[in-house]
Amino acid sequence: MQEMMARVAGPGVVEWIGLRPARRAAMDAVERVQVDETGLVGDRSGGGKRAVTLIQAEHLPVIAALARRDVVTPEMLRRNFVVSGINLLALKGRQVRIGDVVLEVTGPCHPCSRMEEELGYGGYSAVRGHGGMCARVVEDGEIFLNSPLTVSPSAD
Repeated sequence: MQEMMARVAGPGVVEWIGLRPARRAAMDAVERVQVDETGLVGDRSGGGKRAVTLIQAEHLPVIAALARRDVVTPEMLRRNFVVSGINLLALKGRQVRIGDVVLEVTGPCHPCSRMEEELGYGGYSAVRGHGGMCARVVEDGEIFLNSPLTVSPSAD
């Protein structure tokens, strides 16, 4: 079972990159970003196991449907990266490479009360289970739009 759980069908792709320059500030969409031990340079993150946040592109329409909205944009969800083509939950506890950067996926990125402001009544619950994952930075570097997200081989 563990062997099957460690498999992914292929790499993911970075579809969107966003920075939160200050608390409650609007997200800035960028085409490339430098990443250091504190997270994305220009982002308000403070490092540690929540230095970087990622969400699956495939979950955006699910969240929109659950929030009774036509569309949910990455800016509304306040995550750093939107990634398509890979199940982020399956990467918990694993290291991944995006561009020059190595991240360790540390756990779920739970919604905050801002989701009610952004998505309306029920927005918090719409994001539950679909809020993406948090990660800590293992190796600094640069990430561009369309960078592949690949899983590092397991050390087991």
